[in-house]
Amino acid sequence: MISPAYTDHLPGRTVILNGEEFLYCSGTSYLGMACNTAFQELVVEGIRRYGTNYSSSRRSNLRLQVYGQVEEQLARMSGAEAAVTMSSGFLMGQTLVQVLRSRGRFLYAPGAHPALWENDSAAAQANADSSFEEWTKQVVEEVQASEEKRFILICNALDPLKARSYTFDWVAQLPAQKHIILVVDDSHGFGVTGPGGVGIYPELLQYKNVEVVVGSSFGKALGIPAGFILGSRQLVEQVKASPYFGGASPAIPAYLHAYLQAGEVIREAQERLQQNIHTFRGQLQRQELFSAIPGYPVFSTPQESMAQHLHLHRILISNFRYPTAESAPIVRVILSSLHTPEDLQRLAAAVNQFSPDFVVT
Repeated sequence: MISPAYTDHLPGRTVILNGEEFLYCSGTSYLGMACNTAFQELVVEGIRRYGTNYSSSRRSNLRLQVYGQVEEQLARMSGAEAAVTMSSGFLMGQTLVQVLRSRGRFLYAPGAHPALWENDSAAAQANADSSFEEWTKQVVEEVQASEEKRFILICNALDPLKARSYTFDWVAQLPAQKHIILVVDDSHGFGVTGPGGVGIYPELLQYKNVEVVVGSSFGKALGIPAGFILGSRQLVEQVKASPYFGGASPAIPAYLHAYLQAGEVIREAQERLQQNIHTFRGQLQRQELFSAIPGYPVFSTPQESMAQHLHLHRILISNFRYPTAESAPIVRVILSSLHTPEDLQRLAAAVNQFSPDFVVT
């Protein structure tokens, strides 16, 4: 593995390390919003209107309309009954777990994010050495055979670490006579996948035998320090009644203002990202080196030396242990809407020169 590098500025399409410019193909800013000047101007506009932070509770007797406006937009675009925003995706996950903990037994898919872990048992399940497909088969069998009536199933919408897509047709096999809540973390899909970047929620609406809840961070594709939940009106009201909601600072309103105004900026970035994915795949001669999802900007490889090889070409990719310090290294090439055609040509050319026998000397 490459040792961690330090920088004094936010990386965009490139990053300066020890005085040298590297092409930056890492991180989760898929749409490049954090470095998008048009989006930054909207954030500044929001700051002038709302200040740098809203130092209050959402339960305060003075309430900002921008929260309700964003939540109405999220519900409308996804097809959910209701939505609620919070100050981070992690807080969203922990609040959701606290609200649901009395409503059934939790069953965690491998790779479920720590934000949604209830306890050590959840961590063990999430870190289990099994595939998503194996888990879904086991869960269907367990739920069908169990005398218990209530279950909460927690999983990701996709695997952003190994770049694998998930199918959800197994949900139709779950017994309708039991109360099953399906919680799907769409943090790495929202903004990039689904019609117009709406994510997975519309796809899950077909399953009437379960209650569908989707949680997501705003901080990946959209570069906004916030999180949100999509679900039934009843669930959203329960979240709003929780002390985790009322006791925490809300999302910074300036960013939510920017989101409401940034429709065209986001659409343009989505189009550029899709074009970049298409361009890179078209120039990549070593397709077999990667696991990838069509239309998704993450290219995962088991070749740990790929990171060192690309580093010699002054290209920095994702290469670290996750989710714990003992986990296996995750090696990924990640594209963003910020990359230029020349960047992609340079990246593809360097990857095409890679040999699995490559050894750092």
